[in-house]
Amino acid sequence: MPAGTILVADDDAAIRTVLNQALGRAGYDVRTTGSAAGLWRWVASGEGNLVISDVVLPDENGFDLIPRIKRTRPDLPVVVMSAQNTLLTAITAAERGAFEYLPKPFDLRELIAVVQRALAAPQTKRNNGSAAENSDDRLPLIGRSPAMQEIYRTIARLTQTDLTVTIMGESGTGKELVARALHDYGKRRHGPFVAVNMAAIPKELVESELFGHERGAFTGATARGVGRFEQAEGGTLFLDEIGDMPLDAQTRLLRVLQQGEYTAVGGRVAIRTDVRIIAATNRDLRQLIHQGLFREDLYYRLNVVPLRLPPLRERTEDIPDLVRHFLRKAEEEGLPVKNLDAEGLDLMKHYRWPGNVRELENLVRRLAVLHAGEDIPANVIAAELREPAVMVESDDAPGSLATAAERYLAQYFRSQGDGLPPPGLYDRVLTEVERPLISICLAATRGNQIKAAHLLGLNRNTLRKKIRDLGLEVIRGLKTD
Repeated sequence: MPAGTILVADDDAAIRTVLNQALGRAGYDVRTTGSAAGLWRWVASGEGNLVISDVVLPDENGFDLIPRIKRTRPDLPVVVMSAQNTLLTAITAAERGAFEYLPKPFDLRELIAVVQRALAAPQTKRNNGSAAENSDDRLPLIGRSPAMQEIYRTIARLTQTDLTVTIMGESGTGKELVARALHDYGKRRHGPFVAVNMAAIPKELVESELFGHERGAFTGATARGVGRFEQAEGGTLFLDEIGDMPLDAQTRLLRVLQQGEYTAVGGRVAIRTDVRIIAATNRDLRQLIHQGLFREDLYYRLNVVPLRLPPLRERTEDIPDLVRHFLRKAEEEGLPVKNLDAEGLDLMKHYRWPGNVRELENLVRRLAVLHAGEDIPANVIAAELREPAVMVESDDAPGSLATAAERYLAQYFRSQGDGLPPPGLYDRVLTEVERPLISICLAATRGNQIKAAHLLGLNRNTLRKKIRDLGLEVIRGLKTD
């Protein structure tokens, strides 16, 4: 007795044969066709327990067929296959009501697992109104690597919900782009998208910035101030660098997530809010919890759906597509037309990209502006990617700490040859930074640990533990120049 009848539609006879054999071995009765018309005849006559269809069929687009199938047989699950492996494909598949989207090529074991889930799961009707119908191919996210395909499928699922999402990833990986995609293709796309960088707001102003303030709430508050929650009402509030949010503001944010309401600074009336929150961070929030800098209960409220963005070095196969995209953007902005050869792209694939996609975009724009010829040779790219010599900064022109750390770490990784550093790098680097930071703060406050803790933004007990763990000597009354 077959486990179910599966209807397969694909214009490629070789793919039909492979699917027929693989699904047949798994115990399914399989019927294959190369056209949408053939598939529709089976569906309309009530045959089949599951549809697997390619998007590109000779007589009709597979996406256009899904709504008809859903109207006629709403409980018939549809699995979509496509070689057009873009975010828009995944979004459209989800919005048209597909059970799952499989980017080609896919693993046959994954296909069998999807088929089993589809036949076992109760089917529910989805909203067939598509935000993607009126969208063009100018997508916010670029890449067809397996890592990005998983991101696309996750985004496609999340656009159908209002769940709170925390996006994690290194600087330059595109966290705000993902947040905007979740908004632009989601249920709140007609509402506002408000982005707030927590690291860019003075700590004493964070609560007023987020929740607004009443007139006279503090010195200088001569009028009522509108907060970002009020601005984002009915839409999405993107809290970037959430790890930098002060603890007092974290407590207020937790109330919003728990009760759906907040109080303006200086106000007494609770204000109901209807906002989807998406957070992002390039820091380890669990480490911040251990340090007493982030509330554990807030972490779990925010981390309903964690979404990790891969660094560029984990998706180097996307570099050619990204380079073409950035070159096209540069051309549209009036910069000269440029081309990169295969050797130059290969050099880019072997670079570590500490600055991720943002660093790649800056490099492409720099090449488009500064290189005279239309074709950019590999030696020019090699020169751009070569690490500059370490320069000693003068006291009156200090360099960026991030730049110095990036330079040091890049040199450290190169010193490992083809290998990687020993495990535990994160804690080792933090310890190296913590020691001089705490020492200098203690010296600046003449050994006053209360003042040093306030300066650092740490709990006094946390500071005392760090002094003990790092073996620092505290001398009161001494200040170094």
